[in-house]
Amino acid sequence: MLGHLGPLVVRTGIHTGRSPNDKFIVKEPTSQDHVWWGKTNRPIEEDRFNELHRRLTSYMQMKDVFVQDCWAGADLDYRMPVRIITETAWHNLFARNMFIRSKAEELANFKPEFTVINCPSFHAIKEVDHTNSEVFVIVNFGKKLVLIGGTVYAGEIKKSIFTVMNYLLPFKNVLPMHCSANYGPEGDTAIFFGLSGTGKTTLSADSSRTLIGDDEHGWSNNGVFNFEGGCYAKVIRLSPEAEPEIYETTRRFGTILENVGMNAITRRLDLNDSSLTENTRAAYPISHIPNASLTGVSGHPKNVIFLTADAFGVLPPISKLTPEQAMYHFISGYTARVAGTEKGVTEPQATFSTCFGAPFMAQHPGVYAGLLGQKISEHKVNCWLVNTGWSGGAYGVGERMKIGYTRAMVNAAINGKLDNVAYVEDPVFGVQIPTSCPDVPVEVLIPRNTWADKAAYDEQLKKLGGMFVKNFKDYEEGTAPEVKAAGPKV
Repeated sequence: MLGHLGPLVVRTGIHTGRSPNDKFIVKEPTSQDHVWWGKTNRPIEEDRFNELHRRLTSYMQMKDVFVQDCWAGADLDYRMPVRIITETAWHNLFARNMFIRSKAEELANFKPEFTVINCPSFHAIKEVDHTNSEVFVIVNFGKKLVLIGGTVYAGEIKKSIFTVMNYLLPFKNVLPMHCSANYGPEGDTAIFFGLSGTGKTTLSADSSRTLIGDDEHGWSNNGVFNFEGGCYAKVIRLSPEAEPEIYETTRRFGTILENVGMNAITRRLDLNDSSLTENTRAAYPISHIPNASLTGVSGHPKNVIFLTADAFGVLPPISKLTPEQAMYHFISGYTARVAGTEKGVTEPQATFSTCFGAPFMAQHPGVYAGLLGQKISEHKVNCWLVNTGWSGGAYGVGERMKIGYTRAMVNAAINGKLDNVAYVEDPVFGVQIPTSCPDVPVEVLIPRNTWADKAAYDEQLKKLGGMFVKNFKDYEEGTAPEVKAAGPKV
């Protein structure tokens, strides 16, 4: 349905997010020695893929389908031509919003390097196809083909191509990144890593800086470049005061709103409505953001920022990292989910997603971490850990860090205002915490000072450090000793 002022409001049925257990990579000769097989990258046999592909194309015969020829990657040296074939028109509009549109003169001789076939109404037969359910997202690097079926959730389209880029680009010495990026008036680039809910999209959409992109980028010898031509922002409880640029996109013709609440009679939106899902989304062209870069490229970053929403309430709101610590936190990819989302869960749950994008990293995490360390060293980049989570106690006791304070800290780091202030070292994580920051109360900066029960803080800090150490054991093999040594001391 069309919402008030023109956005397209869609429903995705039972699948309101990605289906990570239904994603597979075909085990075939050209890629099998490079893929990091395991819980994330599950193998499926070539013959099962071929049979599923045969039935899918038979199912789509004699049907009208929608085709979009577009690009992934704004850097002309590294962009990839992709063809998106969809069963429904709105999924094709999604692809048109999210990828980089082809110019008219490029279409005549367009030759896709990868093709995505998206057919939500076609379902796998798990006993025959060796899938986990009727849903399937299967990447075949040999045939340069992605098959998606059984799910209406549009995010599978963009993330499948992200997986492809993550696999291919390291061979060209390009670091693919699950991050947002922007640059300032002086051309200084900053990149923001962070899992869902940490503020990656919100903090990069800063009216004083130019947005390069909000989710997927590459870091090449030329600099940083966006993979996409659009944004896919979470909009649940979006605030017009705190996030005016993103809020305005929900009122624009051409924007797709997934599972957003709407009065079907008045067509008025309710962005606070989570009755269908907390994962409500807006997919819009990046040109809907007034301060967005239309080229999607920028220079090498001066600052790398790792975002976490620490629901345990013990990590500093901002701290400076050594290059080794940066690689450690990059491999760890930490945030914490709040309690109460599942029955019986009474305390925050730590979440680790290596490289801040584990479901999309087809190669070993050490490949990506090595590229990050190389580029940080080569370009003398400042690295920061920013906690957008809780202060004064864990979730349920403390309060969420005010977005205004976080913006002030990020801006101070990017603008060099933290270069000459005094720092203290965190006793467990070893990161350097500034003792002052413009426009931020001093008492907010040292997390222990915000807790009424100091002993409880000390215990919780050590507990979180132990979670990091336990998680990192899966990545020790192939990781440099100095990176392992940069972890918490517990």
